[in-house]
Amino acid sequence: MEAPGLLALARREDQLHRALEVAAGELLGLLGPAGLDRVGDSDVRLVVGAHRLGVGAQLVQRRADPSLIPQLKDAYSRKILNRPSDSEVRSWERSLAAVASETQAVGVPDAGIIVDMLPLSSKRLDVMLFGTAGNGEPKPLVLELKQWTGADVSEVDETLVNLGGRLALHPQVQVGQYVQYLRDFHPSVYEGGMDIAGAVYLHDARDAEVDAVRRGTPASAHEFPLFTAEDRDELQELLAARLAGPGVEVMREFVAERTRPSKKLLEHVAAEIEGNPRFELLDEQLVAFEATRKAVERARAGVAKNKCIVIVTGGPGSGKSVIATRMLGDFAKRGWNVSHATGSRAFTSTLRKIVGNRAGQVFRYFNQFMDAEQDELDVLICDEAHRIRHSSNNRFTPKHKRSDIPQVHELIQVARVPVFLLDENQAVRPDEIGRVSVIEQAAEEVGAEVIRIDLTGQFRCGGSVGYTQWLDRLLGLEPGGPIPWTNDDFELVVVDSPQELEAWLQEKQTEAGGTGRIAAGYCWPWSDPDPNGQLIEDVVIGEWRRPWNAKPGKRVKGAPESHYWATDPRGFGQVGCIYTAQGFEYDWGAVIIGPDLKWTGNGWYADREASADNVVRRSRDFDLLVRHTYKVLLTRGLRGCAVYALDQDTQEFLRNMVG
Repeated sequence: MEAPGLLALARREDQLHRALEVAAGELLGLLGPAGLDRVGDSDVRLVVGAHRLGVGAQLVQRRADPSLIPQLKDAYSRKILNRPSDSEVRSWERSLAAVASETQAVGVPDAGIIVDMLPLSSKRLDVMLFGTAGNGEPKPLVLELKQWTGADVSEVDETLVNLGGRLALHPQVQVGQYVQYLRDFHPSVYEGGMDIAGAVYLHDARDAEVDAVRRGTPASAHEFPLFTAEDRDELQELLAARLAGPGVEVMREFVAERTRPSKKLLEHVAAEIEGNPRFELLDEQLVAFEATRKAVERARAGVAKNKCIVIVTGGPGSGKSVIATRMLGDFAKRGWNVSHATGSRAFTSTLRKIVGNRAGQVFRYFNQFMDAEQDELDVLICDEAHRIRHSSNNRFTPKHKRSDIPQVHELIQVARVPVFLLDENQAVRPDEIGRVSVIEQAAEEVGAEVIRIDLTGQFRCGGSVGYTQWLDRLLGLEPGGPIPWTNDDFELVVVDSPQELEAWLQEKQTEAGGTGRIAAGYCWPWSDPDPNGQLIEDVVIGEWRRPWNAKPGKRVKGAPESHYWATDPRGFGQVGCIYTAQGFEYDWGAVIIGPDLKWTGNGWYADREASADNVVRRSRDFDLLVRHTYKVLLTRGLRGCAVYALDQDTQEFLRNMVG
């Protein structure tokens, strides 16, 4: 989490990988005109800054500005809501020196350097160096730095390495992911043709200590060379070739061009199914994918002693559905019998529409496996598995087909390798029981092996892990209590009326581009269309009146069916509810907090009488389900969110929290 400098941020295995969303003038403002203007001085080689943390400093000769580390520590604590570990601080200190040494040895002139910057993601690359080749062409280099002193190949998969018993991604695979991600997401690369390369520098390792890792480099990663402490000459040749000329202006241009979320999930599902993946899996995402692939291969080969169940957990925007679609596309291409299932009619219907005739029986619902045979599928991908219910029976289930088998057991039974992707804090109905403990208990009952992967990244909400953590504390879903929002990773505003909410949304769509939707708590009646087939304006706040999105199964004039509210341009102008918005994303979110949730000064109060959701209001967990609902609604936006609360005390509280 730092800045434009050749930093080697020792990667934390645990959590909070951050990212720098590239934002025009922000970085330049942090560094200040004086800092950038002085880069041409003879004793100043590199500009170092932490974009999101609000830190700017310089690397002078081989020393970092002594104020940089304290600034990083303090800013980290403010933004991430945790103190950096001692190991992370030590990595900042040591890595700065290592990077400075190599660039100084080469005599790189006026290099621009950015740290931790994957647009619209919380995944971090270590450093990205900006310079120009001898012909003046921009040649940025992504450099992955490790403080490893030894590593070995993994018997599990060629994309993994063994670090004293702990598995990690092969560093060349890792840097390749980051390079590809930038090639996919940054306009100067995918439109402007900027030549971005990647490399790995194990600056504390000798050749013999990592020889097996180097020899085991996957073919797909040969493009990205690996250097050790004994390969400094070769590394310096690469730096000299790509950074022979000034790079600060290149960095300016790169930073000034805002990234655009060109890869929304639903827009690229069809390509995934066709075997043309559009998303690059990163870190734990790739681990989940590879672990599942290996489990299926073992099951198909008949060498697995027990059924294997994969559980993948992660918050909103952590990439669960990206993993799901990648699995679906890749496994189908291999000829495996694979199916995708959810508990969301809107999400599944949209997937079927996008894929068209190719969908077949690929996209199904959790309750469609009551009659399935044991291990009928190689893989069942259960997306949004927090929506699993006690039973697959419903009011439409014929009496002779009703079953006493729990739904989770049906889903486990049908596939050799069932995969469950879930976020327990997104369960919004009383009969949704999809929790890790429930799946693990079911696995134990059938003697199945369990592989669990926890996703720590964030690919929505501007890539801000800080935002989702702040929101969890705000809503009382995590301990610590509410704290003011002081982060600029994600645009969050509180407005004073629904008119302002809608105006903000319209302005963002017009000026910044992208899609915007208003969503609200379920606090107003939801009427059928009038006799003329028009939506009724049920959501009434003073003089402001808007309809809900169309009810499921209802066709209305001038509006999309409910399944497509989030993706159809005609969805703007209707208010979405939790059942329509969940599972989807849009660029700009606007949320009305209805009278069902109020801040009392001492905590949140969930008002049953204010809810129009008859199923939820009868639940003993009403309070928790309402807070889950607003967490979901407040995390649909990729780039920003505006909020308005009907209750005045709540509105004042949000004002104080957001500013």
